[in-house]
Amino acid sequence: MSTARSAPPINIRGIAKRFGSVPVLSGLDLDVASGEFLTLLGPSGSGKTTLLMILAGFVRANAGSIDIGGEEVITKPPHKRNIGMVFQNYALFPHMNVFHNIAFPLKQRRTSAAETAERVEKVLDLVQLQGLADRRVDQLSGGQRQRVALARAIVFEPRIVLMDEPLSALDKGLREHMQIELRSLHRRLGMTTVYVTHDQREAITMSDRIAVMNKGRIEQLDRPETLYARPRTRFVAGFIGESNFIPVESRDGSVWYAGKKVHTASPSPSSGRHWLVVRPERVRLAADAGLGANANMLHATVRDIVYQGDSFICYANLADGQQIALRDYCRSDVLARLPVAGQPVQLRVDAEDAILVADET
Repeated sequence: MSTARSAPPINIRGIAKRFGSVPVLSGLDLDVASGEFLTLLGPSGSGKTTLLMILAGFVRANAGSIDIGGEEVITKPPHKRNIGMVFQNYALFPHMNVFHNIAFPLKQRRTSAAETAERVEKVLDLVQLQGLADRRVDQLSGGQRQRVALARAIVFEPRIVLMDEPLSALDKGLREHMQIELRSLHRRLGMTTVYVTHDQREAITMSDRIAVMNKGRIEQLDRPETLYARPRTRFVAGFIGESNFIPVESRDGSVWYAGKKVHTASPSPSSGRHWLVVRPERVRLAADAGLGANANMLHATVRDIVYQGDSFICYANLADGQQIALRDYCRSDVLARLPVAGQPVQLRVDAEDAILVADET
């Protein structure tokens, strides 16, 4: 199978696409490194699937170029791009058994019967479907069908694999299991992979980098941990994980909320309105004593406590009515001092956990 050394990089420049008079992509640029697992993440209508279909050759762009390993492919038809594709609904042939579904791309390339049998056997072992070559597709579970679709996409050793929400039809437990398996398989094969999903947890679990898309453009392209810890826009902060948004004002090189200076790890922003982004797990119950110079104290009143098994969420209102959420694990020391609804509390947010983003959405 392909290795990271032979996997090509992808360079996308100025891709634009309209459907009628409606712009879907506008001058989009994107580089995918050789052997990288990159995810296009965004809500419905953000343009992620359209971009994937343009890369695959199923949709023609109105403008732009796509370079794969030094070769311009924007005008090439799909079958000449040497790209494997896994569709959302798997697109398996119901009248064929597992073997013939997987062997279909090899038949189209007029691969010999002996080599076809060898490759199909190898890829069945790779996706852990040994012994199921003669099984009908309608006799397979959802997870098995997904593996067949994946096997068909990689059996001809494509230089790139594209996946359009391939796990969306699976139940939660199987979907999480397949995320790990797909990630492991990618690491073994090293093929350049572009993956589409609207599930931010799935993207974080599987990706080397994530391109967060919104309204036909890339809001932020970064590693998962960077996107989570340092989102650059309110949209990214709201789409990746849970966030509290507190309106703050910047003036004289400092950030202010409710008449008090706010300590943050972000560079001093330009004057005007900004949002303080704080993850619920970074908010802590605190007392007046013991606060360091870089800690922020917020006075609030508890509105509700919601238990979630191993953790709980405390919903509170700040003095001006702004809502804030705190999440913590159900440890005995935490539960022993857990407040009740209506109780005044003081919440601590350390400067390194206070992220500033611009007011624009």
